[in-house]
Amino acid sequence: MGAFHAYDIRGIYNQDFDRTTAYKVGYFLPELLHADTVLVGRDCRVSSPEIHDALVEGITDAGADVLDLGLTSTPMVYFATAYYGYKASVQITASHNPAEYNGMKVSRENALPVGLDTGLGQIRDWIDAGRPTPPAARKGSVAPKEIREDYLAFLRRFKPDLSELNIAFDLSNGMSTLLAKDIFGEKNTHYIFDTMDGRFPNHEPNPLVPKNVQPLRELVRRTGADIGVIYDGDADRVMFVDDRAEFVAPDLVVALLARYFVDERGEKNPRVLQEIRSSKSVGEFLAGYGAELHTWRVGRAFAAPKLREIDGLWGGELAGHYYFKDFFYSDSGMLSSILVLRIVAALKRQGRRLSDEIAAMTHYRNSGEINFRVEDKQGAMKAVCAHFTAERKPDALMDFDGYRLEYPDWWFNIRPSNTEPYLRFICEATTEELLQRRIAEVTTILTEQFGAQKS
Repeated sequence: MGAFHAYDIRGIYNQDFDRTTAYKVGYFLPELLHADTVLVGRDCRVSSPEIHDALVEGITDAGADVLDLGLTSTPMVYFATAYYGYKASVQITASHNPAEYNGMKVSRENALPVGLDTGLGQIRDWIDAGRPTPPAARKGSVAPKEIREDYLAFLRRFKPDLSELNIAFDLSNGMSTLLAKDIFGEKNTHYIFDTMDGRFPNHEPNPLVPKNVQPLRELVRRTGADIGVIYDGDADRVMFVDDRAEFVAPDLVVALLARYFVDERGEKNPRVLQEIRSSKSVGEFLAGYGAELHTWRVGRAFAAPKLREIDGLWGGELAGHYYFKDFFYSDSGMLSSILVLRIVAALKRQGRRLSDEIAAMTHYRNSGEINFRVEDKQGAMKAVCAHFTAERKPDALMDFDGYRLEYPDWWFNIRPSNTEPYLRFICEATTEELLQRRIAEVTTILTEQFGAQKS
């Protein structure tokens, strides 16, 4: 069952999983989550209708009812789960992956994520063990449920007058096409790839890959936009391009959100969640707002429960997920973009640009995430840490998602991929020379001692 991962079920359809897997996931889900009704939504991928039909058949054969949400973004399913008070939901999607992929994101009551350690592993084990799936005495029912207008009404509560902004959007032919024009309209807005197409003919729906953001950067330059906005395939993630057409690091957006929550709403000493790869610039900026900053593991399966646990106001990740207490401690690309546009509009009224704000908070040179293919991931991580701790004891050491070691003039995080034989390394330093020297040291350790291949 190679499609079962830490955060969701995902893989190449009819290779890593098939309709039989989808049926069995549906069959076992009501028992796992003690639910007599399951919400089901789907993205626009070509394989989504087939997966949907198999999943629904499994749920109803188990005796539970299905409320069919139809075509939805993933945050719409989170919204429906928490807002209407259901115990179980599934969004059929492969998020930002290429068109041949698909999968399922499962949530429980209050839109809490169901990951490998909180339920998906149990379903995988039941499937692997060949547990029978006899039809229940009463087959469940299937009925449509309309949620779009309620979701739009919720989002519009956060939207101010943005008429002074010139905004460029790349909808990635994905699920943001359901909502963007209803929220942002057509005035002073420029859209590309704004028709829903699960083949993703213009670029893969992953805004972390630079070439996928290039058309948006060109649109910002051509239109003189104040900001560019790009969503991923299922619209739970969003990323931004500034007025100079430069990509804005998502962790810095976590810091930027203080401009809304503190400056505008007047929240005092907010609790904020960042992930372990975040720039030190985030903490330095938020310290000026009296924020209580918490650092935690990468991924929604970890971030959403953690934000709830600390009763945080907001948080975010380098992957472009932003979580909000106002959104049931879940992530929404559309809500995130509304809040960032709100901040940019306020900055513009003050005569400042987004690029000015980002430049003012950035004090380090950053490597970006570098991947090393290596089999002995644990041994390699420990060797890297041992090398630097022998040189000097770190000011801080975190060991809950790989390792993060912090020194006065640089820091690094090295962590294992959950799904591939990769180590992911990222570091930051006060100068470019120091940054490159540290990258070279780590590369030497991994390649010479562990036969790693840099990719």
